Amino acid sequence: MKLTPVHTAVFQEGADLPLFIKTHIPAMREGTVLAVASKLVCLWQRLSVPYESQAQKEDLIQKESSAALKTPLAWLTIKAGMVMTNAGIDESNAQGKLLLLPKDCYAAAQQLRTRLQGLYGIKNLGVLITDSMILPLRAGVIAGAVGYAGFKGVRDLRGRPDIFGKKLEVTLVNAADSLASAAALCMGEADEQRPLCVIEDAPVTFTDELNPKEISYPVEDDLYTPLFKAAGLTPGKGENND
Repeated sequence: MKLTPVHTAVFQEGADLPLFIKTHIPAMREGTVLAVASKLVCLWQRLSVPYESQAQKEDLIQKESSAALKTPLAWLTIKAGMVMTNAGIDESNAQGKLLLLPKDCYAAAQQLRTRLQGLYGIKNLGVLITDSMILPLRAGVIAGAVGYAGFKGVRDLRGRPDIFGKKLEVTLVNAADSLASAAALCMGEADEQRPLCVIEDAPVTFTDELNPKEISYPVEDDLYTPLFKAAGLTPGKGENND
């Protein structure tokens, strides 16, 4: 697998994102997954709000999430079936604005993919929208897939044997988040200006079917649900289907 981060000009709010991508990546071959920082998608869809105060930001965080718990560092929230900080609202590299995630990041990924397929004249193309994430009890940020299209985000290994012939019973491989984190490591988090990353030869299956539910896990079966409830962050049943 080969990852190539792409340095770009500063993307302006409301500009044409597919044309912006084509300008900075003149050619793209079949079987590529393109990682796109969520900030670009937010700006493309004009999902910004002028920053007024911390109180305003906290009010937006609670409105944008289905469950929210204030912590000393940030708000721990659940939005669109994912655990994230501050409901994905960001003010870094935003020129005094608050950037909100799209209501449906999967639909945004699909829209972007369709345009790019036409611009590049290719069929097998994946689009992956990335955003920073924090793992429990780990220092530093990684990245997760807040939306994707064009490839299967989960590889089901249940029933396959391990190296000693024992059949795997519960193993699912989260390809989407794994690719997002790998790409983000190359893209950077500060002033690198690398909001795009071309991923070639990724071990994924390309598909035209859009299935956001494949990567969601039932809240009643989730490993962390007891911890969430003990902390006062209570995801509702069916949260994975938001």
